[in-house]
Amino acid sequence: MLSKFKLQQLSLLKSRSGLRAIITNTGWLFADRILRMGIGLIVGVWVARYLGVHQYGLFNYATAFVTLFSSFATLGLDNVVVRDIVHDVSHKEKILGTSFWLKLFGGVSCLFLAVSTIYVLRHDDKMTIWLVAILGTAGIFQAFDTIDFWFQSQVQSKYTVLAKNTAFIITTLVKIALIQMQASLIAFAWMTVVEIGLGAMGLAIAYNIKGYSFRLWRWSFPVAKTLLKDSWPLILSGLTIMIYMRIDQIMLGEIIGDGAVGIYSAASRISEVWYFIPTAIVSSVSPTIFAAKQNNEEVYYQRIKQLLGLMVLISIAIALPMSFLSGPIITMLFGNDYAPAAGILSIHIWASLFVFIGVGTSPWFIAEGLTHLSLRRTLVGAIINVVLNLFLIPTYAGLGAAIATVISYAFGSFLVNAMHPKTQKIFNLQIKSIFIFR
Repeated sequence: MLSKFKLQQLSLLKSRSGLRAIITNTGWLFADRILRMGIGLIVGVWVARYLGVHQYGLFNYATAFVTLFSSFATLGLDNVVVRDIVHDVSHKEKILGTSFWLKLFGGVSCLFLAVSTIYVLRHDDKMTIWLVAILGTAGIFQAFDTIDFWFQSQVQSKYTVLAKNTAFIITTLVKIALIQMQASLIAFAWMTVVEIGLGAMGLAIAYNIKGYSFRLWRWSFPVAKTLLKDSWPLILSGLTIMIYMRIDQIMLGEIIGDGAVGIYSAASRISEVWYFIPTAIVSSVSPTIFAAKQNNEEVYYQRIKQLLGLMVLISIAIALPMSFLSGPIITMLFGNDYAPAAGILSIHIWASLFVFIGVGTSPWFIAEGLTHLSLRRTLVGAIINVVLNLFLIPTYAGLGAAIATVISYAFGSFLVNAMHPKTQKIFNLQIKSIFIFR
């Protein structure tokens, strides 16, 4: 039998090895997003200038509309599948195979729902219907993100980064060519689908190169039942998240017009480009949090507290300077036609504080089996956002939508946790994380 000292040494070595894996994995994810943030922002701004305020607004309206239904494509399986593989890697083929077929069905359902709904709302607007139909097909290819779940569970996101960045670079070059050719709006919509399709192919190639085989994947009804039992609250939660993340653009388009969506989208693009940071960190840290939950409750909460503190620090470091530099940033990037977006950006950027700490709590809700309460908090945020938009958009247009976004994010990601006995513990940790400068 190993002595207590040797056990402690072994634990320390594993901990250090795990820490190195987390840092490496997070580094790959950051490299992925920084590349997208840099090149993607430059080309995205170029596209916005080329299309003009109205067409850019129409494109973002269609994108937001499809995004509303994206939770039916993902089925809330992301963290649930990763968690189950971490807990029982011996059944990975059944888990991955079942997840793939569930997501494929979800992608087809997303396309059908999006096209049917937009046809009812804008049956005489063929351009918008075509845009929604094209962008909606991307959800079908997202079934291959099941491969990414395996790489996440093994803290090996570099393969996902390589696959998706290759697709990103190819389509980015094509977008530049489309601008030079003065291509239509429809062509840029197709590039969104092509990027996701190429990314799916890259994931499949990486999975095979690593020595894994799709032939081992198996559909299992019991596994499907178990996955959906845990994920169905996350499906509804994802739907409500998309509502209060994208309903502002849809309501602006319906109440004010597509031009207002273009102005607002310029601001939100700069504001939301930072949202990759909490997602990248949490996707890397989640496996260790799930493992700590099984082994040591004290370490488990210590890791969550450290994660939330980091989220607050980074979000404030981003929001504060962006508030004061919004004017020069907007005019320098998008041009004078988009100048009204500066005021919107100075407000909208503060939503990042609540987005960061909200994403930081997601591993806790999953580990505690409280995903149904996660649904409750996002539902509250969605309702508040819709109500505030109804009152503020007619008078203040994009500024009103930005105010509604910040307030609803504050409720959905933070304040609502104080309203239920089971979530008050995580609310207290969120409060402590906000006062990190004490």
